[in-house]
Amino acid sequence: MDIDVFIDRRKALKLSQVKLCEGICTQATLSKFENNNRIPSLTILSRLCARLGLTVDELYQDQEETASRIAQDLDKVEGQLMTEDYRRVLNGLSKIHVDQIDAIPLKMQFYYLRGIVNTLINRQPDKILFDFSRILNDLDERHQTILTQLAFLGSGILYARRQEHDQAVFYFEKVLHYIRAIDANEAAERENNYHLRVLTLIYFTAEFYAGDVDYKLSNQLITLGLKLCSEHHVTYYLPRLKFLAAQNAIAEHRPQALISRLMDEALAFARINQNEVVEVKVAALRKQCQQKQPAKSDTDSATTAIVKPS
Repeated sequence: MDIDVFIDRRKALKLSQVKLCEGICTQATLSKFENNNRIPSLTILSRLCARLGLTVDELYQDQEETASRIAQDLDKVEGQLMTEDYRRVLNGLSKIHVDQIDAIPLKMQFYYLRGIVNTLINRQPDKILFDFSRILNDLDERHQTILTQLAFLGSGILYARRQEHDQAVFYFEKVLHYIRAIDANEAAERENNYHLRVLTLIYFTAEFYAGDVDYKLSNQLITLGLKLCSEHHVTYYLPRLKFLAAQNAIAEHRPQALISRLMDEALAFARINQNEVVEVKVAALRKQCQQKQPAKSDTDSATTAIVKPS
């Protein structure tokens, strides 16, 4: 609440505290409000504001504008995270001061984003786990929001990268249980970025199980992710899901035509989403596949040697 708006209006109207509060409250109540931020009851505050030609909402206007701006900034950062633009994510977060955030959902979003980006660029685990613990042990103690699941996910990625397999499995199993329990009808009524966050859970969980050589489960999650992208017309994760599908196909020795198609689709979606990281990964994977294949001339020579009459 911006009490200065209230005080400035009273002074502009040349009303003393005694005159303003007459018939509404004691001068002590008004003094405590103006000098010590002791907010009176809504009834009293409303009557004081009405006498000044103000509404209570006007006292909160600046805070609402600040919260709206922070929400937009955090959503922008979250979009950059999904396209793996970690430099911009760090830059965006550096401009947001968590002590200026009052709304709990925005606080959780900030701690999640800072924790996950620091996990993905391999920074010190103690600071990362602190950010996730703020969500799990303080802001969402009852674990009722998807931000808890994203904190579990970040913890799982951290332990996987530290090659602490049992701990990683512990967290990824929690996330997997959540993904499987999602009610499609209920999810349709959630906030706008809910499905993007579910896709974040799906992609990184699919990536983990691919690394754990459980390609069947990984591919099931990829299929679910692609279905979600199609149903909700979102493309952020299409390049990464298609690229992961191509990697799985190579590991499973699937037909070369399928692998090539998946890489082509990953590249096309990467260009649409301006995901330069996936573009570079596709180029590297193509080169890797080409190096593993025998040169065409060598194959032709071997064939000629077989069929050539003696």
